[in-house]
Amino acid sequence: MLRSPALRQLAFRRFESSAANKATETAKDAAGKAKEYQAKAAQGLSRVAGAAGPAIAGAARGLTSALSKVGGRTGKLISFIEKQTPQVVYYGKVALETGKIVFHAQKMSPPSLATFQSYYQSLWQSIRSGSILRSPQNLIQQVRSLTPGQLVTGGVVFAECLGFFTVGEMIGRFKLVGYRGETASHH
Repeated sequence: MLRSPALRQLAFRRFESSAANKATETAKDAAGKAKEYQAKAAQGLSRVAGAAGPAIAGAARGLTSALSKVGGRTGKLISFIEKQTPQVVYYGKVALETGKIVFHAQKMSPPSLATFQSYYQSLWQSIRSGSILRSPQNLIQQVRSLTPGQLVTGGVVFAECLGFFTVGEMIGRFKLVGYRGETASHH
């Protein structure tokens, strides 16, 4: 009777379903334990982060209070730097974001690492060997070999720099011409 194919198939099905049920239960238990461990790990991480934040802030306050006790020129320099830090950080972030916008709008890309390395390695070698300063004829020859297009580009860049400098001077003086000063000191 056990050798009949119908009974063997029935026993196999029963064994198969019980093994599948056990595997499913084991997988569910493992998944539940994994979620429990994950929750415990997240809770421990939040505790560590919560404890580290005040500790770092306390260390920064201690350092700030220690530096504020320094007197003289060094103390003045430290207090000046502390006052300027938020503005520098803010304007640094503004410049970074503006640079990103300009790079994206102009479809610019930075040079490859190989190009950067080859250029600066040759520059560094010429500085170390002193060949950049030894040969004024080389510099004169390079100036003579400039094309008219390069000269025009250089002139435009020079005019832009001069214009920005002049506008900055006008803003700094609050006047278009001259500085405020004593007229009696002139002869």
